[in-house]
Amino acid sequence: MNGVALSPADVPATATPGAKPSMRPMAGLVGIFIAAMMAGLNTRVGALALADVRGALGFGLDDASWLTTAYSAGELIAMPFAAWFAITLSLRRFELWMLGSCALLAVILPFIHDLNLLLTLRFVQGIACGTTIPLLMMAALKFLPAPIRLYGLALYAMTATFAPNLSIWLAGYWTDGLFDWRWVYWQIIPLTLIAGLLVGWGLPREPIQIPRFGQANWSGMACGVPALGLITVALDQGVRLDWFHSPLITLSLAAGLALLAVYLLTEWYHPSPFIKLQILGRRNLGLGCILFVCLLVVLMSSSLLPASYLGPLQNYRPLQMASIGLIVALPQLVLGPVVALLLYQKRVDARIVFTLGLLLIALACFYGAQLTSDWNREQFVVVQTLQAFGQPMAVVSMLFLVTSVVQPPEGPYVSGTINTLRAFGSLAGAAVVGQLMTVRGRFHGEMLLNHAALADNALALEPSQLMDLIGQQSQVLSIADAYRVLGILALVLIPLVLRLTYIPAPDVRAASPSTSPSSSSHG
Repeated sequence: MNGVALSPADVPATATPGAKPSMRPMAGLVGIFIAAMMAGLNTRVGALALADVRGALGFGLDDASWLTTAYSAGELIAMPFAAWFAITLSLRRFELWMLGSCALLAVILPFIHDLNLLLTLRFVQGIACGTTIPLLMMAALKFLPAPIRLYGLALYAMTATFAPNLSIWLAGYWTDGLFDWRWVYWQIIPLTLIAGLLVGWGLPREPIQIPRFGQANWSGMACGVPALGLITVALDQGVRLDWFHSPLITLSLAAGLALLAVYLLTEWYHPSPFIKLQILGRRNLGLGCILFVCLLVVLMSSSLLPASYLGPLQNYRPLQMASIGLIVALPQLVLGPVVALLLYQKRVDARIVFTLGLLLIALACFYGAQLTSDWNREQFVVVQTLQAFGQPMAVVSMLFLVTSVVQPPEGPYVSGTINTLRAFGSLAGAAVVGQLMTVRGRFHGEMLLNHAALADNALALEPSQLMDLIGQQSQVLSIADAYRVLGILALVLIPLVLRLTYIPAPDVRAASPSTSPSSSSHG
């Protein structure tokens, strides 16, 4: 462990054994959780309501697509470096700065009608929001004692299970309920205020650690920032621009991967890296990170695929699709802590719980693969219910298995690594599923067109009607194929899960050192 621990000056002082976190630090942690949820909602709602924003501001489809790319790029760029800046500037100060930036930008964004300025501000907001999610994991790993740490990680898991699915209802409510698209941006203002009050009251004031600025890997950061931005451009715009048929995507991906290699190389050898890659040599961390990225791809089956069918094919507005998301989102408020409680039982193997979660998700995918053009919102209830139970079992178990091999001082390193992969996995998942649907849609379209040509005399349809019908059926079949592929991927992950090292449940009765923000030099 010594090879991956922080230097002695960075290791926080611990409270007496068996001490419990006081009310104020716990309030601060709740504020960090609200901030992380705010960031998750801001990401997804903005993407879901993009058509309404585009129409209100008068942007074209291609130009408006860059709003999502700009925000995602800022979010991914912030992930590896957020923990370092929180340690250096103090957790309280850094969190409040980022929350203030998010709120200020949210106020002014609806009034910006210049596309270039809007892209710039949305990129900056992505950076500010992107810092909040890693800080939640860092705080849970550093400040919560073992008997309750898993409940903190269950809250973190909700950023991947609760927020994306709740966003469907919020996007619909702002655009179709209040009929005011500006709330797509303004929605985060109340959350930032609440989070800011809790963080400001609960976390202690700490001095800025100026010497750390001279120790950081600035040359690596100079490569890492553009690398992550370019990779985001390639992944987010790749499907629309047809990947390597576009010089922009080819150049972005090549330059991004080259700069990323340089960044990772400098991080490996630097004495004070932003993320410590050596910890990935531990089986549960290295293999767990691979599983996490793949799991994020699989989770596209609960949010992206239903919306891809109900929206374009059945002409559902976001508010009409809200129930599909809420079926998954609302149970997470209970199921996340329940899974955490289950994992604290001595006879429970987290790998088995993880496996059962993947099986439920796979079952949901194979049920969704029966999709036909006759399906509507009601047919997705069983699919989404299986997802609602499977997702927390998989995500919370994965976090337990990965973070149990981490010491509290290593929390910032692990937080940066996992959250960078989290943002990357979401981008990669959308790109993979989008490309799969495009390729399979073309295949099914060609097959159906050939069959239609052979049965030309038997079809009493106008050419335009025939093409519309083929286009609809090919899209239905492509979504069904995507469900099938994601279900198979979920099953393929199971042998890898069983390869993880067994981690016994922590003893909740044992006295455990508890570190609060007030006693930590990291705060």
